[in-house]
Amino acid sequence: MTHDAFDTAISVDGNRISGPWRSPRNMLSAQSYDGHASIHDDATAQKLGFAAATIEGPTHFSQFEPLAAAVWGSAWFESGCLSASYKAACYEGEEVAAHLERDPDDGNRASIFMTKRDGTEVLRGTASVAGGAPTALDEKLAAIGEPDPLRVILQDVAIGMKRPRTGVRMDFDEPMGELYPFTLAQKLERITERSAWNMAGAGTPWGSPVLPLEMVSVLIHHVASSDPWPLKQPRVDLFVDQEICLHRGPVLAGRDYEIEREVVAISQSRRTESMWVRTRLFEPAGDVPIATMLLNTASMKDSYPPYAEERASIEAAA
Repeated sequence: MTHDAFDTAISVDGNRISGPWRSPRNMLSAQSYDGHASIHDDATAQKLGFAAATIEGPTHFSQFEPLAAAVWGSAWFESGCLSASYKAACYEGEEVAAHLERDPDDGNRASIFMTKRDGTEVLRGTASVAGGAPTALDEKLAAIGEPDPLRVILQDVAIGMKRPRTGVRMDFDEPMGELYPFTLAQKLERITERSAWNMAGAGTPWGSPVLPLEMVSVLIHHVASSDPWPLKQPRVDLFVDQEICLHRGPVLAGRDYEIEREVVAISQSRRTESMWVRTRLFEPAGDVPIATMLLNTASMKDSYPPYAEERASIEAAA
């Protein structure tokens, strides 16, 4: 079972379709985040209790694209949406497989999950096309209450805060900055699921090569280092929840776009403070989004050295 855009072998078992075992590559070992190494660097990750540098979450989105294309065809590239919560870190050398279970009551929606060889669940969420029921993160975002006022790293961040509209573009041989120290061409050499529609010079129904969803994430997020939010530093962040939805897709290589970013929620756990940002991608001067991304970035409390001291000071002043 395949789709013209992919040659990925897919197995079918009732309503479930699954892709092959893959070993994603870590291309962020040289990533610089606010002037310091990130969770994708071995030494930094190990200091925070991880076994090694982690694979960035959206890297896994590529393994779901052949499954979704097999179910929805070209509609996937025009109005597809992946919405997921990351459950466990994945390290280079580990094998993972993507699974999609079609909803018997909603032909535009499916459940998705990814597992390691030992059964560990890496992520879980939904895949859908236009007209599908609410996404996994629609439901999770709606359940978040008012932000805790006793926060440290996000003390200067508020819901509704926005960044100015910024131009973005992804060409095949142009590096994507300190956060993503590689080019689209380099990514396509190592991507788990390469599509003929992604390649330079590809003849696609939309006239230009299509960006994989994981590279839509790069296109949208790479400006975070040059146009940052007012978070305390140094700190180490990780992606916890992420959703990429196409509304008038696909997003194409070699095209000029503009993005607008807005903080839509703030949450907290025992180990992290989280900022939920929704980014809208437009054609230049356009007012109808081509695509949107919802990203919950969690800042690890232990990675900010004066966290305990500043927390105590805030509590004393409350």
